[in-house]
Amino acid sequence: MAVEIESGRWIIKIGSSLLTNDGQGLDVQLMQRWVDQMMALRQQGIEVIVVSSGAVAEGMGRLGWQSRPSSLHELQAAAAVGQMGLAQAWESRFQQHNVATAQILLTHDDLSHRTRYLNARSTLLTLLRYGVVPVINENDTVVTDEIRFGDNDTLAALVANLVVAERLVILTDQQGIYDADPRHNPGAKLIREAYATDPAIKAVAGETGGALGSGGMSTKVRAAVLAARSGAITTIASGRSPEVLAALAAGEAPGTTLLPDTNPYNARKQWLASHLQMRGTVTLDQGAVKRLREAGSSLLPVGVLAVDGDFHRGEMVACISEKGERVACGLSNYSAQETERIAGKKSTEIAEVLGYSNEEELIHRDNLVLL
Repeated sequence: MAVEIESGRWIIKIGSSLLTNDGQGLDVQLMQRWVDQMMALRQQGIEVIVVSSGAVAEGMGRLGWQSRPSSLHELQAAAAVGQMGLAQAWESRFQQHNVATAQILLTHDDLSHRTRYLNARSTLLTLLRYGVVPVINENDTVVTDEIRFGDNDTLAALVANLVVAERLVILTDQQGIYDADPRHNPGAKLIREAYATDPAIKAVAGETGGALGSGGMSTKVRAAVLAARSGAITTIASGRSPEVLAALAAGEAPGTTLLPDTNPYNARKQWLASHLQMRGTVTLDQGAVKRLREAGSSLLPVGVLAVDGDFHRGEMVACISEKGERVACGLSNYSAQETERIAGKKSTEIAEVLGYSNEEELIHRDNLVLL
């Protein structure tokens, strides 16, 4: 059954440069303007979840640091200090409307572990039911490079998947995506609407530090692709534009809107597709790749050529072709050590090789998503 999109649930992501006025400290006046607009959205029946950057920048200011540190522990210390100010600032802005807020700090593990994923979803939906505005950030104080989301655009998209939001709004310091670099091409035009998966959008967004100069527009496009997996529409717009959220609610189109072009995945497939932290890799022969792509089959051990990583039963693994192309991902019925022993074997031989048989499939098609 397809995921039913929750009408009137928006994820609003706000970047550090906006929140901290390019590093000068939290811009509480601008924050109040956004909050006032969010309250207007709520009066129209739209539920709001905020994904807020700015903890490290705020912490640096409180610690009196003039330049961003390179040490992971110093960055985490800045985040720990900054979270206090960031949470306080959001709380005080919403208190102007007598609305409670809740701070939610997430790591990759929270959204990659099925039980914790469902717990996070239940908590967020409960908060919304009680009229609380969740304010979400990555838990920078404990996260390591290996388990980072990497940016809050990705986190916001995964939250959109998590709660099946109707819209993801990414507020940035740019008007949106242009068809050329407006700094060097005065004829550059703002792209008003496109599909999230349009290759032309990916090309014009460039890589980090690329054509648009922000060092982050490509992550916003990738976030739109992720959000589209659960049917969410993504709008990338300037957070400094007056009444930008009100304009969206009124049906206007500030910035760039990226649309989903596929049917939403069912809830379990959606979770798997959003599960970015792989525990290992299995390399498949050409026949297995063809069966997965063309027949929608389960992955059997007979099609496995090689195993990499140290995964356990029930953990996520990536399936790649002999050329290294990522084909699918899914939950393995066997550990890495077991998979190595049964790789290339027929399903009827599993019990003979291992002395037992969990399942005849290495990854059942219900637990597998093509990429």
